[in-house]
This record gives sequence, structure tokens and C-alpha cells, in this order.
Amino acid sequence: MDSGRGAETGVVRGATATWADGASGQLVGREQELAELERCLDDPDGPGLVLVHGERGAGRSAFAHVAAERLAARDHVVLPLVCVRGDQDRPLLLALRVITAVREHRPVTGRQPAAGRANLEAEVLPATARGDRAALADALLSALTHAAPVAVVVDDAQYADAASLGVLGAVAARRPPEVRLVITSVRHTGGAGDAASGCRQDQAVGLPAEAGTARTIALPRLTRPQLADMVARRSQAAPDPALVAHVLGLTRGIPAAADALLTEWSRRDAVRIADGHAFLAASAPVPVLPDEDRFMRALHELGEPCRTTAAALSVLWPLGRTAVALVAGSTGLSDQEVGDGVRRLIAAGLLDELPGEDGGGPRGWMFRSPLMEHATRERLGPLERARMSAAAVEALWAARDGTAAATSPRRPAVLLEEADTVTYLPERMADAGVLIDRERAAAELTAAAEALHPDPEDRGMLRWFRAALRLIEEPAARELALLRCVKAAWVVGDHPAAGRAAETILRDPSDVVSDPDLHELAILQVVAVTSVKDWPQLSRMGAAEWWDRLPLPPEAALPARALALCMSGRWPEGLDLLSRTEPVWRPDPHIRLIPELAQAVGNVVQGRTDMLARALEAPPDPGLPPEALYSIATGYTLQLLGNADLCGAMDLLKDHGMPPEALPPTSHFLLLHLQGRWDDALALARGMVAKDQTFIAPPQHHLFAAGTAAILLARGKPTGAARLIAGERGTHEGHVEIFLDVAEAAVLRTMGRPDAADRILRGGLREADARGYVYGTDELAAALAMLRAEDGRADAAAGCLWRLEELAGRTGSGRTRLLYLLASARVRQQGSGAARELLHEAVELARSRCQPFETAVTLAAAGDAGPPELLHEAYELYGETGSLLSRFHTRAAMREAGLTVPGRRQATAENEQLLATLVTEGLANRQIATVLRLSEDAVANRLSRLFARTGLRSRTEVVSAMLTGNPLTAPDH
Repeated sequence: MDSGRGAETGVVRGATATWADGASGQLVGREQELAELERCLDDPDGPGLVLVHGERGAGRSAFAHVAAERLAARDHVVLPLVCVRGDQDRPLLLALRVITAVREHRPVTGRQPAAGRANLEAEVLPATARGDRAALADALLSALTHAAPVAVVVDDAQYADAASLGVLGAVAARRPPEVRLVITSVRHTGGAGDAASGCRQDQAVGLPAEAGTARTIALPRLTRPQLADMVARRSQAAPDPALVAHVLGLTRGIPAAADALLTEWSRRDAVRIADGHAFLAASAPVPVLPDEDRFMRALHELGEPCRTTAAALSVLWPLGRTAVALVAGSTGLSDQEVGDGVRRLIAAGLLDELPGEDGGGPRGWMFRSPLMEHATRERLGPLERARMSAAAVEALWAARDGTAAATSPRRPAVLLEEADTVTYLPERMADAGVLIDRERAAAELTAAAEALHPDPEDRGMLRWFRAALRLIEEPAARELALLRCVKAAWVVGDHPAAGRAAETILRDPSDVVSDPDLHELAILQVVAVTSVKDWPQLSRMGAAEWWDRLPLPPEAALPARALALCMSGRWPEGLDLLSRTEPVWRPDPHIRLIPELAQAVGNVVQGRTDMLARALEAPPDPGLPPEALYSIATGYTLQLLGNADLCGAMDLLKDHGMPPEALPPTSHFLLLHLQGRWDDALALARGMVAKDQTFIAPPQHHLFAAGTAAILLARGKPTGAARLIAGERGTHEGHVEIFLDVAEAAVLRTMGRPDAADRILRGGLREADARGYVYGTDELAAALAMLRAEDGRADAAAGCLWRLEELAGRTGSGRTRLLYLLASARVRQQGSGAARELLHEAVELARSRCQPFETAVTLAAAGDAGPPELLHEAYELYGETGSLLSRFHTRAAMREAGLTVPGRRQATAENEQLLATLVTEGLANRQIATVLRLSEDAVANRLSRLFARTGLRSRTEVVSAMLTGNPLTAPDH
């Protein structure tokens, strides 16, 4: 699973996926319109004139280019012409250009001019000079007839002169069947596709009635699925729904705006690819369109007062009609100049007018593209933006206070329903800064931020807390505001910022910060350093000298120092420090929460679970604040999930009244993994990888990568699993990598490399034993026992079985006991009475643990030596988790046992999906044969059948279809 973040992340998470820099070579979302064009071109009695309308950025020019290609493919001579601004002031210019273009192409056709018409220019130029439309229409019609089959494609005809359009209309009414005219022009429509305020003279081509049977093709805005297709084509990955929603919200489906947005994001590496899915990076800013963008050029060409009006409206438009007066007041323009600017912006298709009720005039105006609104606002200087924001805040405060009528004859300011009524006022207060009442703004910003907590969509909580901090002058209040910023930064995932702000307080805390707060800040700073994997700094924080420099009470400094030791993998030292200082941190029920959790976890690392059990049985102190109760509940839930104790974790969540969705993302992933909800787990994992939010504190630090790799492997993605494991190696300096060893060994076994898997597992056990590390070694021992049993080395597996039995008795872990039972049954003679008894107990234990994949593995093992119906049950459970590779092998086992495999059609589809997945993984036929346990010839035959059924012609086409989430069918099949 890759993050798609470039070379640096490629080392961490594996090879990065491709993100195309240019637009796709194909039109997106225009299939219906192109089909209509094709019908017009194929019908000999169809219209000779096709009008293509669309707003600015709808893709008219691209559509005209495709139309020219389609006409050329029908052996038409294609004459492309483009009108430009100013052409409308030169009568008959376009008509003359068309005639000239036809004459220039005539020699290519090999035909000669008609008799008496050789000197056509002698008639055309005088006719043009005297404005004789009829003569020009005759001349053009004659020229086109002799050049047929010919097509004239005119782009941007909104700039054409009216006389020429009359000539083209007359020609269209009389043209022979092999002459075609395609004309594109701007027509600005409302968001729903209807005319915003009627058709204006500069918005659309007008042709005379004698033009005959013209066909109009309108290019609407793109829908959400069409935008998803655009993102998929550019990224060669399936887009995350949140990414598509963001594109739609910023562009409202205008194709050119969407293309500009995706281009700017690609330049900033803001779109990340993880496991074939495209995501927007965490906290990726909205890009600012460059000056050369078509929308910004259009605004620039309008000049003043349009540019100043647009800039002010980018801040003030949510205030509706009131915005005009506020624009005038904050820019120095008159009401008349602002009104003129608004009208011209509407005519240019940059603003939309919002109609009022009962014909009472417009309610207000809004930008057609929020992306352009953003670009316009970002070009404002800080003082301009602050001044306009202050005007908005004062107007809204006056309306709220009921003072607007007394200070202004205009109606009070009211936010339009089209605006974001939750964030608008806080954002304006943040921008206005000291230009408004500081005390009132700080209080309202703080209240607004607290109302958004925990702000998973990053709508503004942290920004508003920081803005409030800048407005507060009193030192004690500032420190409390900074404390709020620290906690908010941690909640939204900005751990480095949280750590820096925490250290600011810890260096010089005032009396308003309580000892529990100082303790929390010290702990937070340790975890922040761990989350960014600054191991040298974490090592320094394990020394007493580092904390001695800070004016902290012992109950804050000592637990934080002990936690730093534990987080750096020095568990014995951390436990010793906690034990020696227990009288310091134990008395305060708030402060002792984290040290108690650290003690319990440290004992688990060393193979002792009694302290964890006691901590889970003790009820929490009812006087603790909700955030403390939440933190400690999530901490213990993580330990249970790390021990593969799903039932215990669910009971704990139930006791605390917490839904699973309230867990931190990493813990939620582990929960979904154990529940067998692997589609949901992978969807969550991809987003976490793409946004670099995969941190889990030790000792569970590698469980996310190992769990994700296990899902990928079971679904036929050994290369992706290996890449993920390799990217995680070495990221936790000084820590054991037990779970990565187990995951990598499973990949190596699947790829037919048991010797390499054996070395990995033995090395992991040696490392753990050397450091007195017990947690997770049951997984290593069980995997090594299974591997040696498969190789027929039962004696070599005996030591692993002894270790598993001892661990199961010492820890009381159901997972360890299950591993022991399965490994023992495998080592013992297949089908023996002892093996059957062990497997019978294993099946009962697995079912009681309610983990589908774990149960399926157990049933599959028992089915080889027990009742064959167990294989059927395992097969269904593998299906629930989407484990295509495990299900494939189970089908083979069922056939070998003489059992009927249910759902033949579904099995065939799964086989093809698995084969295509392995091809997409980049595996050669020999490697695929190893993974599937087939011969190379069998794999080659399966590939041939896949190509024949789908119509795909190569491995490359298979990979493209898989990466973009398309069905395994060629476009033309």
C-alpha cells in the first residue's frame, strides 16, 4: 500500500503510483453529447449545422476538436477556425475567413473550380466591401460544394460578427449533404443548467430563421460520477468519495475548473495514492489558481471596477443584498460602480445572480466556481482582507444586536442560505483580527471552536482557537488559550504543532495551569515526539536532566520521563522508574491514569498480564473529566485489540458507552480487522496511509502495517504486502519488529520461499529473547512451528510448541492457546486421534472468539483431518472477508476431498479477479503458479481464457482496468 507522495515516502511506504500531470486525452462525461453528434454526422438527412453551447470552462473547444476528429475519420476535409475578441466589430470577417480556408484546401481535393468561377476573389472581396451577404453566401456555398465532403468547425463563435453568422445560417439552410458546419459558443447557464437571467447578446450565437434544421448540443456541468471518472483517469486509481466530493464542492462540476484544481493539486503533491486508491492529503490547502488560468484571465480582461468588485465579493457575497453597500464602503467605489461591476461579472459568467422571491429582485450573488472565489480572495492583501472582514463582522453583529436599523436605512445583514453559516462569521472574525472588538471576537471564536470539537473535517476549530489566542492580551487568559490550542492540534492530528505548543507552556507555566494539566502536557509532548519518530529526542527525554530544566512538579515530570523510556523500547527502565516513584504519581486519580496504563502495558511486554486484568476490572473514577475517561478507555481498548481479544474490547467499549466509531483510526482499524470487516478496514487503512495517520504507540506500533499486509496477502496481493512491510522496517528505532517478521514470513511462504521465512522467524525470536520481550512471540513461535511441520521437521518444531504451551499457561491468552492447538495438531501425525482432539478444541475456541478470518483458518485446518463440512464453513467465512487467495486454496481442498464447490459462476468470477489481481501485482506466470499452487501451463491457459472473455488484449490493459476500478472488460467489448 503506497502513499503516492514522491521519493521520500516511496522509501517509507513503497513505490509511488503515477499521477498524470496533464488532462486525459479523452473527453470525460461527454459520452451522451458525443453520441448525439455521431447521430447527426451519420444521418444523411440530418442537420447540416450543429451548435455546441456551454458556459466558460464547459469544454467547448475540446468538444470541437473531437468533432473535427470524427469528421476527418469520415473523410471530410476539416477546416478549423477560431474567433477571438474583437472579431464582432469587423463585419463579414468570419465569412471571408471561411471562404479563404475552403479555397486554400481545394487543391488538396484534386478538383478544379467551376467554369466562370476561377477568379472567385474578384467577386468575394467587392461583395465583402459592400456588405452583400447574399453574394457571399452564394460564393461560400459554391466553394463548399466543390470541396465536399468538407466540414467547417468554428470555435468561440460568441466573438463572431453578426453578418457572418447570417451568411453561415443561409449556407446551412441550402448546403448539400456532404457539407457540415459545427459552431461552438459560450452560453452561461445557472448551476442547474437553466439560463440564469435570459440570453444576453454576448453570450450565445444567434442565427437567422433560414438556417433550417440546426441541432443544438448543450454541454452541462459534470456530475459526481463523471468527476470521479476524471480523477480516476488522471490518477490511474479509484478515487476516494471524499476527494470527489471536495472536487465537486470547489468546482460545481465545471470541467475546466475541475481540471485546474486537479492540476494544481498534482503540482503540490496533494493527491496521494494508496493501494490503488486516490486520496486528498491531510490538511491539503485549496490551491490558488495562477494568473494564466482561463477564469483569472477572464476577470483580468474585464478591468475595473470588475476586479475590485470581485475581490470584495469574494469576502462579502454571503451577506446577500447587503454586500453591495459593504463593497462600496470598503473599497471606495460608488454603489453605481459596484452594480455595474456585478452586472459585467454576471455577463462574463463569473458570478451567478440568485433570484429573489415574487420578482423582488435578486437575493444576492455568488461565484460560479468556489475555486475562483478562493483564488480571488487569496489575492487580497492582509489589510484589505481584514478591512472587508471587519465590515462583515460589524454588519452581522449589528443585525444580531438589533442596532442595524438605527445606524443604517438598509435592511439588517443576513447570511444567504447558500453560504456556510457555521464557519462564515468565525472565519471573518479570524481575518478581521484587531480591527474589531478583541474581547468579543475572542470569546465568540472560542465558543465556535468548542462547538466544532473534535472537528474531524477540519472546518476551523484549530484555526479559530489560534485566532482567539492572537486577540487575547491578558497573560493568564493567553496561557489557557494556548492550552486549548495544544489540545485542539492534538485532536486534529497536528502532533508536531501540539508538541511545540506544549513545550512553550512547560518551559514557563503560570499558576493558571493546574498540575494535572502540566502532567497532561508533558505526556502529550512525549507522545508527540514518538508520533513523528524523533528517536534521538525521545532518548533525551528518557534522561532526568532533560526534565530537570523544566519548572515542573515531580508528578508531571516523572511519569512523562518513564513514558519516554517505554516509548523508546526501554521497558525495564520505564517500569523501574514507575515503581520507584509510585508514591509521587499514585495519589492523584487524574495523574495516575497514564502511569497505571504504562505499567500494565510494560508487564504485558514482559509476558505478565495480571496487572492489565486488574486494571480492566477496576471501575474508573466517576469524578474524572470526559476527555480523560475517553483517553484511558481507548488506551485499554488498544491493549485488548493488540492481544487479539475482540470480545474483551467490545465489552470494554460497551461498559464505557463508546461506539466503535469513536475509537482513534488506528484502533478502529484493528477492531475492523478482527471483526472480519476487511472492506471497511482497507478503506480506512488506505486513507490513513495516504494522510500519514498510521501512528500507533509501542508495543502495538507495527500492528497496523502487519494487519494491513495480512489482508492484502489473503486477497492475492503479496507484492503490495511485501512493499508495505519493507516500508515499515526501521521506522521505530530500537524497537523489536515481531509483527513485521510474522507478516513477512507469511508473504515469503506464499511466494515459495520457506527457507527465507524460517530465517526471518528465527531472527525475530532471537531478538525478542535477547531483550526479554515476550509480547507477540507466540505468533513467531506458531508460524515457525507450522513452517517446520510443513517441511517434515517435527523435531525442530518441538521447541516452538513448548514455548507456546508455556506462554498460553502464563498469560491465559485465548489467541496463544489457539495458536498452540493448531501448531500442535499440525506437528502431530495428520489424521491421528491426538490431532483430531486438538483441532476439535481449536474449533470450539475459535468460534467462541467471534473472529471470522481466525475461525476460517481454524476450520480449514480442521477440515483437512476432520468432518469435510468444516471446509464449507471455512469457505463461506473467507468469502465474508473477501479473502480471494484463501478462498481459492479452500476450493482446491474441497475438490480434493470430493466436495462440491457451491456457486460455480461466482467461483469462476473470483478466479478471474484473483488472476487479474496477481497480474496487477506484477507477478510473472511462474510466480503466479507458485502463489496459486498450479503449473505454469495452467496459469497460461487461465490468462488466455481471461483475455478471451473480457476482450482485454494485454496485461497492461488488465492492470489499467484493475487500478481504475473498472470491470474486467475492454471498452469496445
